[in-house]
Amino acid sequence: MSSFASSPPPEKMQTPSAPPVPADNDDHSQTQTPLPPPPGYGVTGVLRRWRHEDVLKRGSLGLRALGFLFSLLAFIIMASNKHGSGRNFDEYEEYRYALAIAILSTLYTGLQSWRQIHEMSTGKRVISGGNLALIDFFGDQIIAYLLISAASSAVPMTNRMREGADNIFTDSSAACISMEFLAFFVLGLSAMLSGYKLVKQTYI
Repeated sequence: MSSFASSPPPEKMQTPSAPPVPADNDDHSQTQTPLPPPPGYGVTGVLRRWRHEDVLKRGSLGLRALGFLFSLLAFIIMASNKHGSGRNFDEYEEYRYALAIAILSTLYTGLQSWRQIHEMSTGKRVISGGNLALIDFFGDQIIAYLLISAASSAVPMTNRMREGADNIFTDSSAACISMEFLAFFVLGLSAMLSGYKLVKQTYI
């Protein structure tokens, strides 16, 4: 009993205190770090958009330049495909059609390439932006369709001639058809780029 009576009393437990509340909420809100700007804004976003547009312009110009080269080769090969009676291109409707479309494609791709080079070198647009996007989109599609139509119409004629005799006339015809197929391919890709630019412009 004596030891129990002489033991010191238990210490009182300290009650937890509440965290201090800031005196002025306005001062606390003013010290918050501002949020970064959303992507696409600011100097970085502008430079990224410029770089993206520059890649599209150069890609479109490269495709149309290739289309011009292939169309010009198709025109030259077919126009010079004259090797005597029965072996002249102008005696066959399919080959005359192929030549006409090659000339049309050469003029279109040549003018478009010149326009793009002029705009990239001077920074001035020959045609307004909205009309230009429509012209590029529909022009590429129409010329690509005409090219594949002309090449496809000349293929059966060339195959029938090659069954009888394979000579310089049929080889030149096949070369012209190949060039028109290649021109169709690159203009088809150019039409896809033109459609992408038209959609982006409409969205913006």
